[in-house]
Amino acid sequence: MRTQLAVRVGAGALALTGAAAAVYGVTAATTTSTSAKPDSSNVAVQAASQNNVAPLAAATITRAKVIANAKTWHPHTSSRVPYSQSKTHGGYRTDCSGYASMALALGKPGLNTVGLAKSSVTTKIKMSALKQGDLIIDATGTSNTRHVVIFEKWANSKHTSYWEYEQRGSYGTDHRTRTYGLASGSQYHAYHPKKLVG
Repeated sequence: MRTQLAVRVGAGALALTGAAAAVYGVTAATTTSTSAKPDSSNVAVQAASQNNVAPLAAATITRAKVIANAKTWHPHTSSRVPYSQSKTHGGYRTDCSGYASMALALGKPGLNTVGLAKSSVTTKIKMSALKQGDLIIDATGTSNTRHVVIFEKWANSKHTSYWEYEQRGSYGTDHRTRTYGLASGSQYHAYHPKKLVG
């Protein structure tokens, strides 16, 4: 089913109508700035009638496939996809949430960080319950700090750090160890994508 997206670009405004607004996790009008930020909320979505917004519950994806998809952007190599909130690669935005959306095979050009944390897309879980393909999201910070990474595996038996995939500002696709969400009071939380199986 095709979903028409009404996009208004001007003074940094973005408007999505109908089901698209629900899928993208935004209100009818979101005021944003044009500075480079980890979050995708200031991106004018390049969408027209040719864009299909895949129903989030219509298909499943395995944990191994999420990681395989993440690797297609050549993390931590000279061939990595550069970070951008306005450009796309394979139809997906090349920011953190566009990258996570691509890995999860969500609709193009990808959900924003807040959209990825919505209960229709993910379920909040304990950090100790993280498994391959789950997400660690900061959806409660400002548009300057919101971010999402894809969990791969724990880096040690004490679970004091983990390997993750991410699309990070001023670098691009990366694969490294991080500790987001492990400190008490962190704005990062663990989420299990509902379409993830296996």
